[in-house]
Amino acid sequence: MTDQLIDFFLLMKSELLLLAVIFIMLFMNITAKENADGTPVDNNHSILVTANILLLLNFLAGFFMNTSGNLFGDSFTSTELTAFQKNILNLGTLLVSLQSYTWLKTHKHVMEFYMLLLATLLGMFLMISSQHMLLFYLGLELSTIPLAALVNFDLEKKKSAEAAMKMIMMSAFSSALLLFGISLFYGTMGTLHFQEIPAALNGSDLQLYCLILLIAAFGFKISAVPFHFWTADVYEGAPVPVTSYLSVISKGSILFVMTTVLYNVFAGMGVEWYLIICVLAVATMITGNIFAVRQQNLKRLLAFSSIAQVGFILVGMSGQNTEGAVSVTYFIIIYIFSNLAALGVISVVSALTGKEKISDYKGFYKTNPMLSWILAIALFSLAGIPPTSGFFGKFFLLLAGAGNGNYTLVIIAALNMIVSLYYYLKIVKAVFMDANEEPIPTINLAFFPKAGLLICLIGIIVTGLASGSYNYIQELFASL
Repeated sequence: MTDQLIDFFLLMKSELLLLAVIFIMLFMNITAKENADGTPVDNNHSILVTANILLLLNFLAGFFMNTSGNLFGDSFTSTELTAFQKNILNLGTLLVSLQSYTWLKTHKHVMEFYMLLLATLLGMFLMISSQHMLLFYLGLELSTIPLAALVNFDLEKKKSAEAAMKMIMMSAFSSALLLFGISLFYGTMGTLHFQEIPAALNGSDLQLYCLILLIAAFGFKISAVPFHFWTADVYEGAPVPVTSYLSVISKGSILFVMTTVLYNVFAGMGVEWYLIICVLAVATMITGNIFAVRQQNLKRLLAFSSIAQVGFILVGMSGQNTEGAVSVTYFIIIYIFSNLAALGVISVVSALTGKEKISDYKGFYKTNPMLSWILAIALFSLAGIPPTSGFFGKFFLLLAGAGNGNYTLVIIAALNMIVSLYYYLKIVKAVFMDANEEPIPTINLAFFPKAGLLICLIGIIVTGLASGSYNYIQELFASL
């Protein structure tokens, strides 16, 4: 009995540690001191320090005592790969928390922010480890519903409330499609267990329809075209740290699960979903780039940029080989560092000055050279310019896509990379070359946001120049 209990704790280590962090934060909230008039004492700094320390310890614990096994009738699985994917999300959440310091230190609901944030992360962990459609669906809902509240976290702003409403409506629609597809899957196969589905696949029209519904639900969550309409408005209306979380952590978790489901569970219908993924990839890249070119608000620009990046990821996913799965995971790590670096700078500037337009950043280099270089390197990485890690990430994605012989798709992706250079370099031009009579004043970074930005900068450089990270991911997939 003792050995079984130890195995249980080890297999659910990531989830239990996250629950421990949530309960510690909840206990701090319950025992918070109050002023004489009943209002809570303003101790945001101590809360933020505690939260960041706990998230750091949670991330470090992700490297130790990882075991493989199944729980709950084989509905929950834990492997070295799932532990690694969860720890990637732990790192991204820590970086979002570090970069949120400037915004949160004056906010009234700091504790609520972390409760909602960690609840969504817990749902993502359940999704990654799920081996059953219903557990996957429960994890998806747990990761989505608190996010809508986070989008509306700037309670005094109408745009934030509007963005939350749009996200709730779109999430409800995608969840309905997914649940309908799951019910039809059960009707045609008699099982919802991932290990049993491959043997029950027969390629019937009904199963193909179910697969389309499943991919459509994934498409909503990752903002693939034509399921992307909510993305720009939600990214613009949400607080910048929430936009950061949506763009990298939320999408990253769904892409991890999507790769696993398509490659392992529905490998028998690979011909069908390959064609769907190719069409989505082309439409997503082209649409994301075309709309990004026209944007003047940085958050909206990065929203359409993130849509285009999903298109590139789908190109790698279309490879239908181990290299495809490895390149997707590798690129998500790079995307976390690159996008969080760019949004981290925007977050600090937005929190202190309220400025979010490209024109506001004219002459930014003269007053904030360090932030300017971090922003520029992050944009270079997103554009895929060597020697940043973004170049290597997109190279491996295109290489994986070419492995299936679809060179037309690879050429379209390469042309879209050239188009993306325009709007990324447009920001760099405004920062370094354009004059501004009233540039953004010099910003003195606090320790936490500075640490978050420097970690992202180091990550952008190291993950590209050091081949060990890619090789390690290859070994994880080879061990499955």
